[in-house]
Amino acid sequence: MNDFMLQFLLTIDATFRVATPLILCAMAGMFSERSGIIDISLEGKLLAGAFVAATVATTTGSAWLGILCAILASVGFALVHGFACITHRGNQVVSGLAINILASGLTVTIAIALFHQGGQTPPLGRSERFTPLEWPLVETLNQIPAVGSIYRELISGHNLITYIALLAVPVSAFIFYRTRFGLRLRAVGELPQAVDSAGVSVAWLRYRAVIIAGILCGIAGAYLSTAQGAGFVREMSAGKGYIALAAVIFGKWRPYPAFFACLLFGFLEASSARLQGVEIPLIGEAPTQLMLALPYIMVVVLLAGFIGKANPPAAIGQPYVK
Repeated sequence: MNDFMLQFLLTIDATFRVATPLILCAMAGMFSERSGIIDISLEGKLLAGAFVAATVATTTGSAWLGILCAILASVGFALVHGFACITHRGNQVVSGLAINILASGLTVTIAIALFHQGGQTPPLGRSERFTPLEWPLVETLNQIPAVGSIYRELISGHNLITYIALLAVPVSAFIFYRTRFGLRLRAVGELPQAVDSAGVSVAWLRYRAVIIAGILCGIAGAYLSTAQGAGFVREMSAGKGYIALAAVIFGKWRPYPAFFACLLFGFLEASSARLQGVEIPLIGEAPTQLMLALPYIMVVVLLAGFIGKANPPAAIGQPYVK
């Protein structure tokens, strides 16, 4: 395999790693928004999950306990959002932003109080993290040109949570389009009056949707700090929750298009990391700041110019009054 193909393969490999938290958050946003609840709080739940996972992992030495507590923390924030928006019919955008601000400040404050390291946790050891999984026959297939490299880099060697994120897409699509719960969930985001008249609780359906969103965001947060990274760093979510929400809109609230939008952003970020310091014809060495900003710029350009008409769920953002 020549150098160009190897570099391209490594970039695709990095794409899946970078896109993992985006995919999980995008599926989370899908459940929440298809039920009629605007979920700007993806960012806050992602950050809270990352902090709790790293804190519990460094305290107990267990990455599994860390991800469990991350899920509980994220679901807790999701229930606060649901309580404000569903029970008390509050403004969903304001509630989501409040949760993001709360998570941003609370994680740093607690981290400083617990660890005295400027708002971050101590570095995690190998036993306190989720490490890449090596599939069987890697060494055997590695002797086969092209096939061995693809198997080693793309199929094997990823983190368990990456495989969970990839599995979450078809599972979400199956729930949305092949189950009674999914049918009711889509209906409550379009015409909640019809769901209510059929004897189904609109509030309970929406609460279940935000709980599922909390679970997925908690897993995504744990990935950031105990799989992709080796500890919590302040603001380590870096806008990924907002990008995931943009992917949901880009995908027009459908699982597979949103998944491909996440992969697109992951590919741009992985490519920008490899282009730093590379000589570009007619431009020269690419500025590091431009390469870091390129994925976000491209997402804005794509959303502004190429998304076409996106029709959100009809009842999204509207509190239901029985």
